[in-house]
Amino acid sequence: MNPKREFFYRGLFLVSAIYDLVLGIVFTFFYSWAFGLFGISDQLPKFGGFLSLIGAFLFVIGIAYWLIYRGDLYKNIDLITVGTLYKLAYCAIAYTYFAIGLIPHIIFVALFGIIDLVMFFFMLECLLYLKKNPN
Repeated sequence: MNPKREFFYRGLFLVSAIYDLVLGIVFTFFYSWAFGLFGISDQLPKFGGFLSLIGAFLFVIGIAYWLIYRGDLYKNIDLITVGTLYKLAYCAIAYTYFAIGLIPHIIFVALFGIIDLVMFFFMLECLLYLKKNPN
């Protein structure tokens, strides 16, 4: 693999790891603070366990992105597939709820949705590249 391409992909997964690890910690332990930061505390569910669970899932996928970053991209193609699908799932849900008017705040689409959409396309490009150019 071209060293510049490999550097880019590794950087992508490092950024994704940090992004999801941080969001995972915030939404596992500090979801009330996060909702307050966005001015949507009134949207907090009565039972915060669901938000903590989502935060824990974000943390776990952040670990997966870290493993991709530090490992062999070809050997981690299964993790890359899962990570790519994870970004697609988030975008599909965020944009669907935004389209039908049920998103609690535009920030979830404008910030997180755009970031995850960009990451999705780059991860998909990485996945397709690895499949077309076996090691």
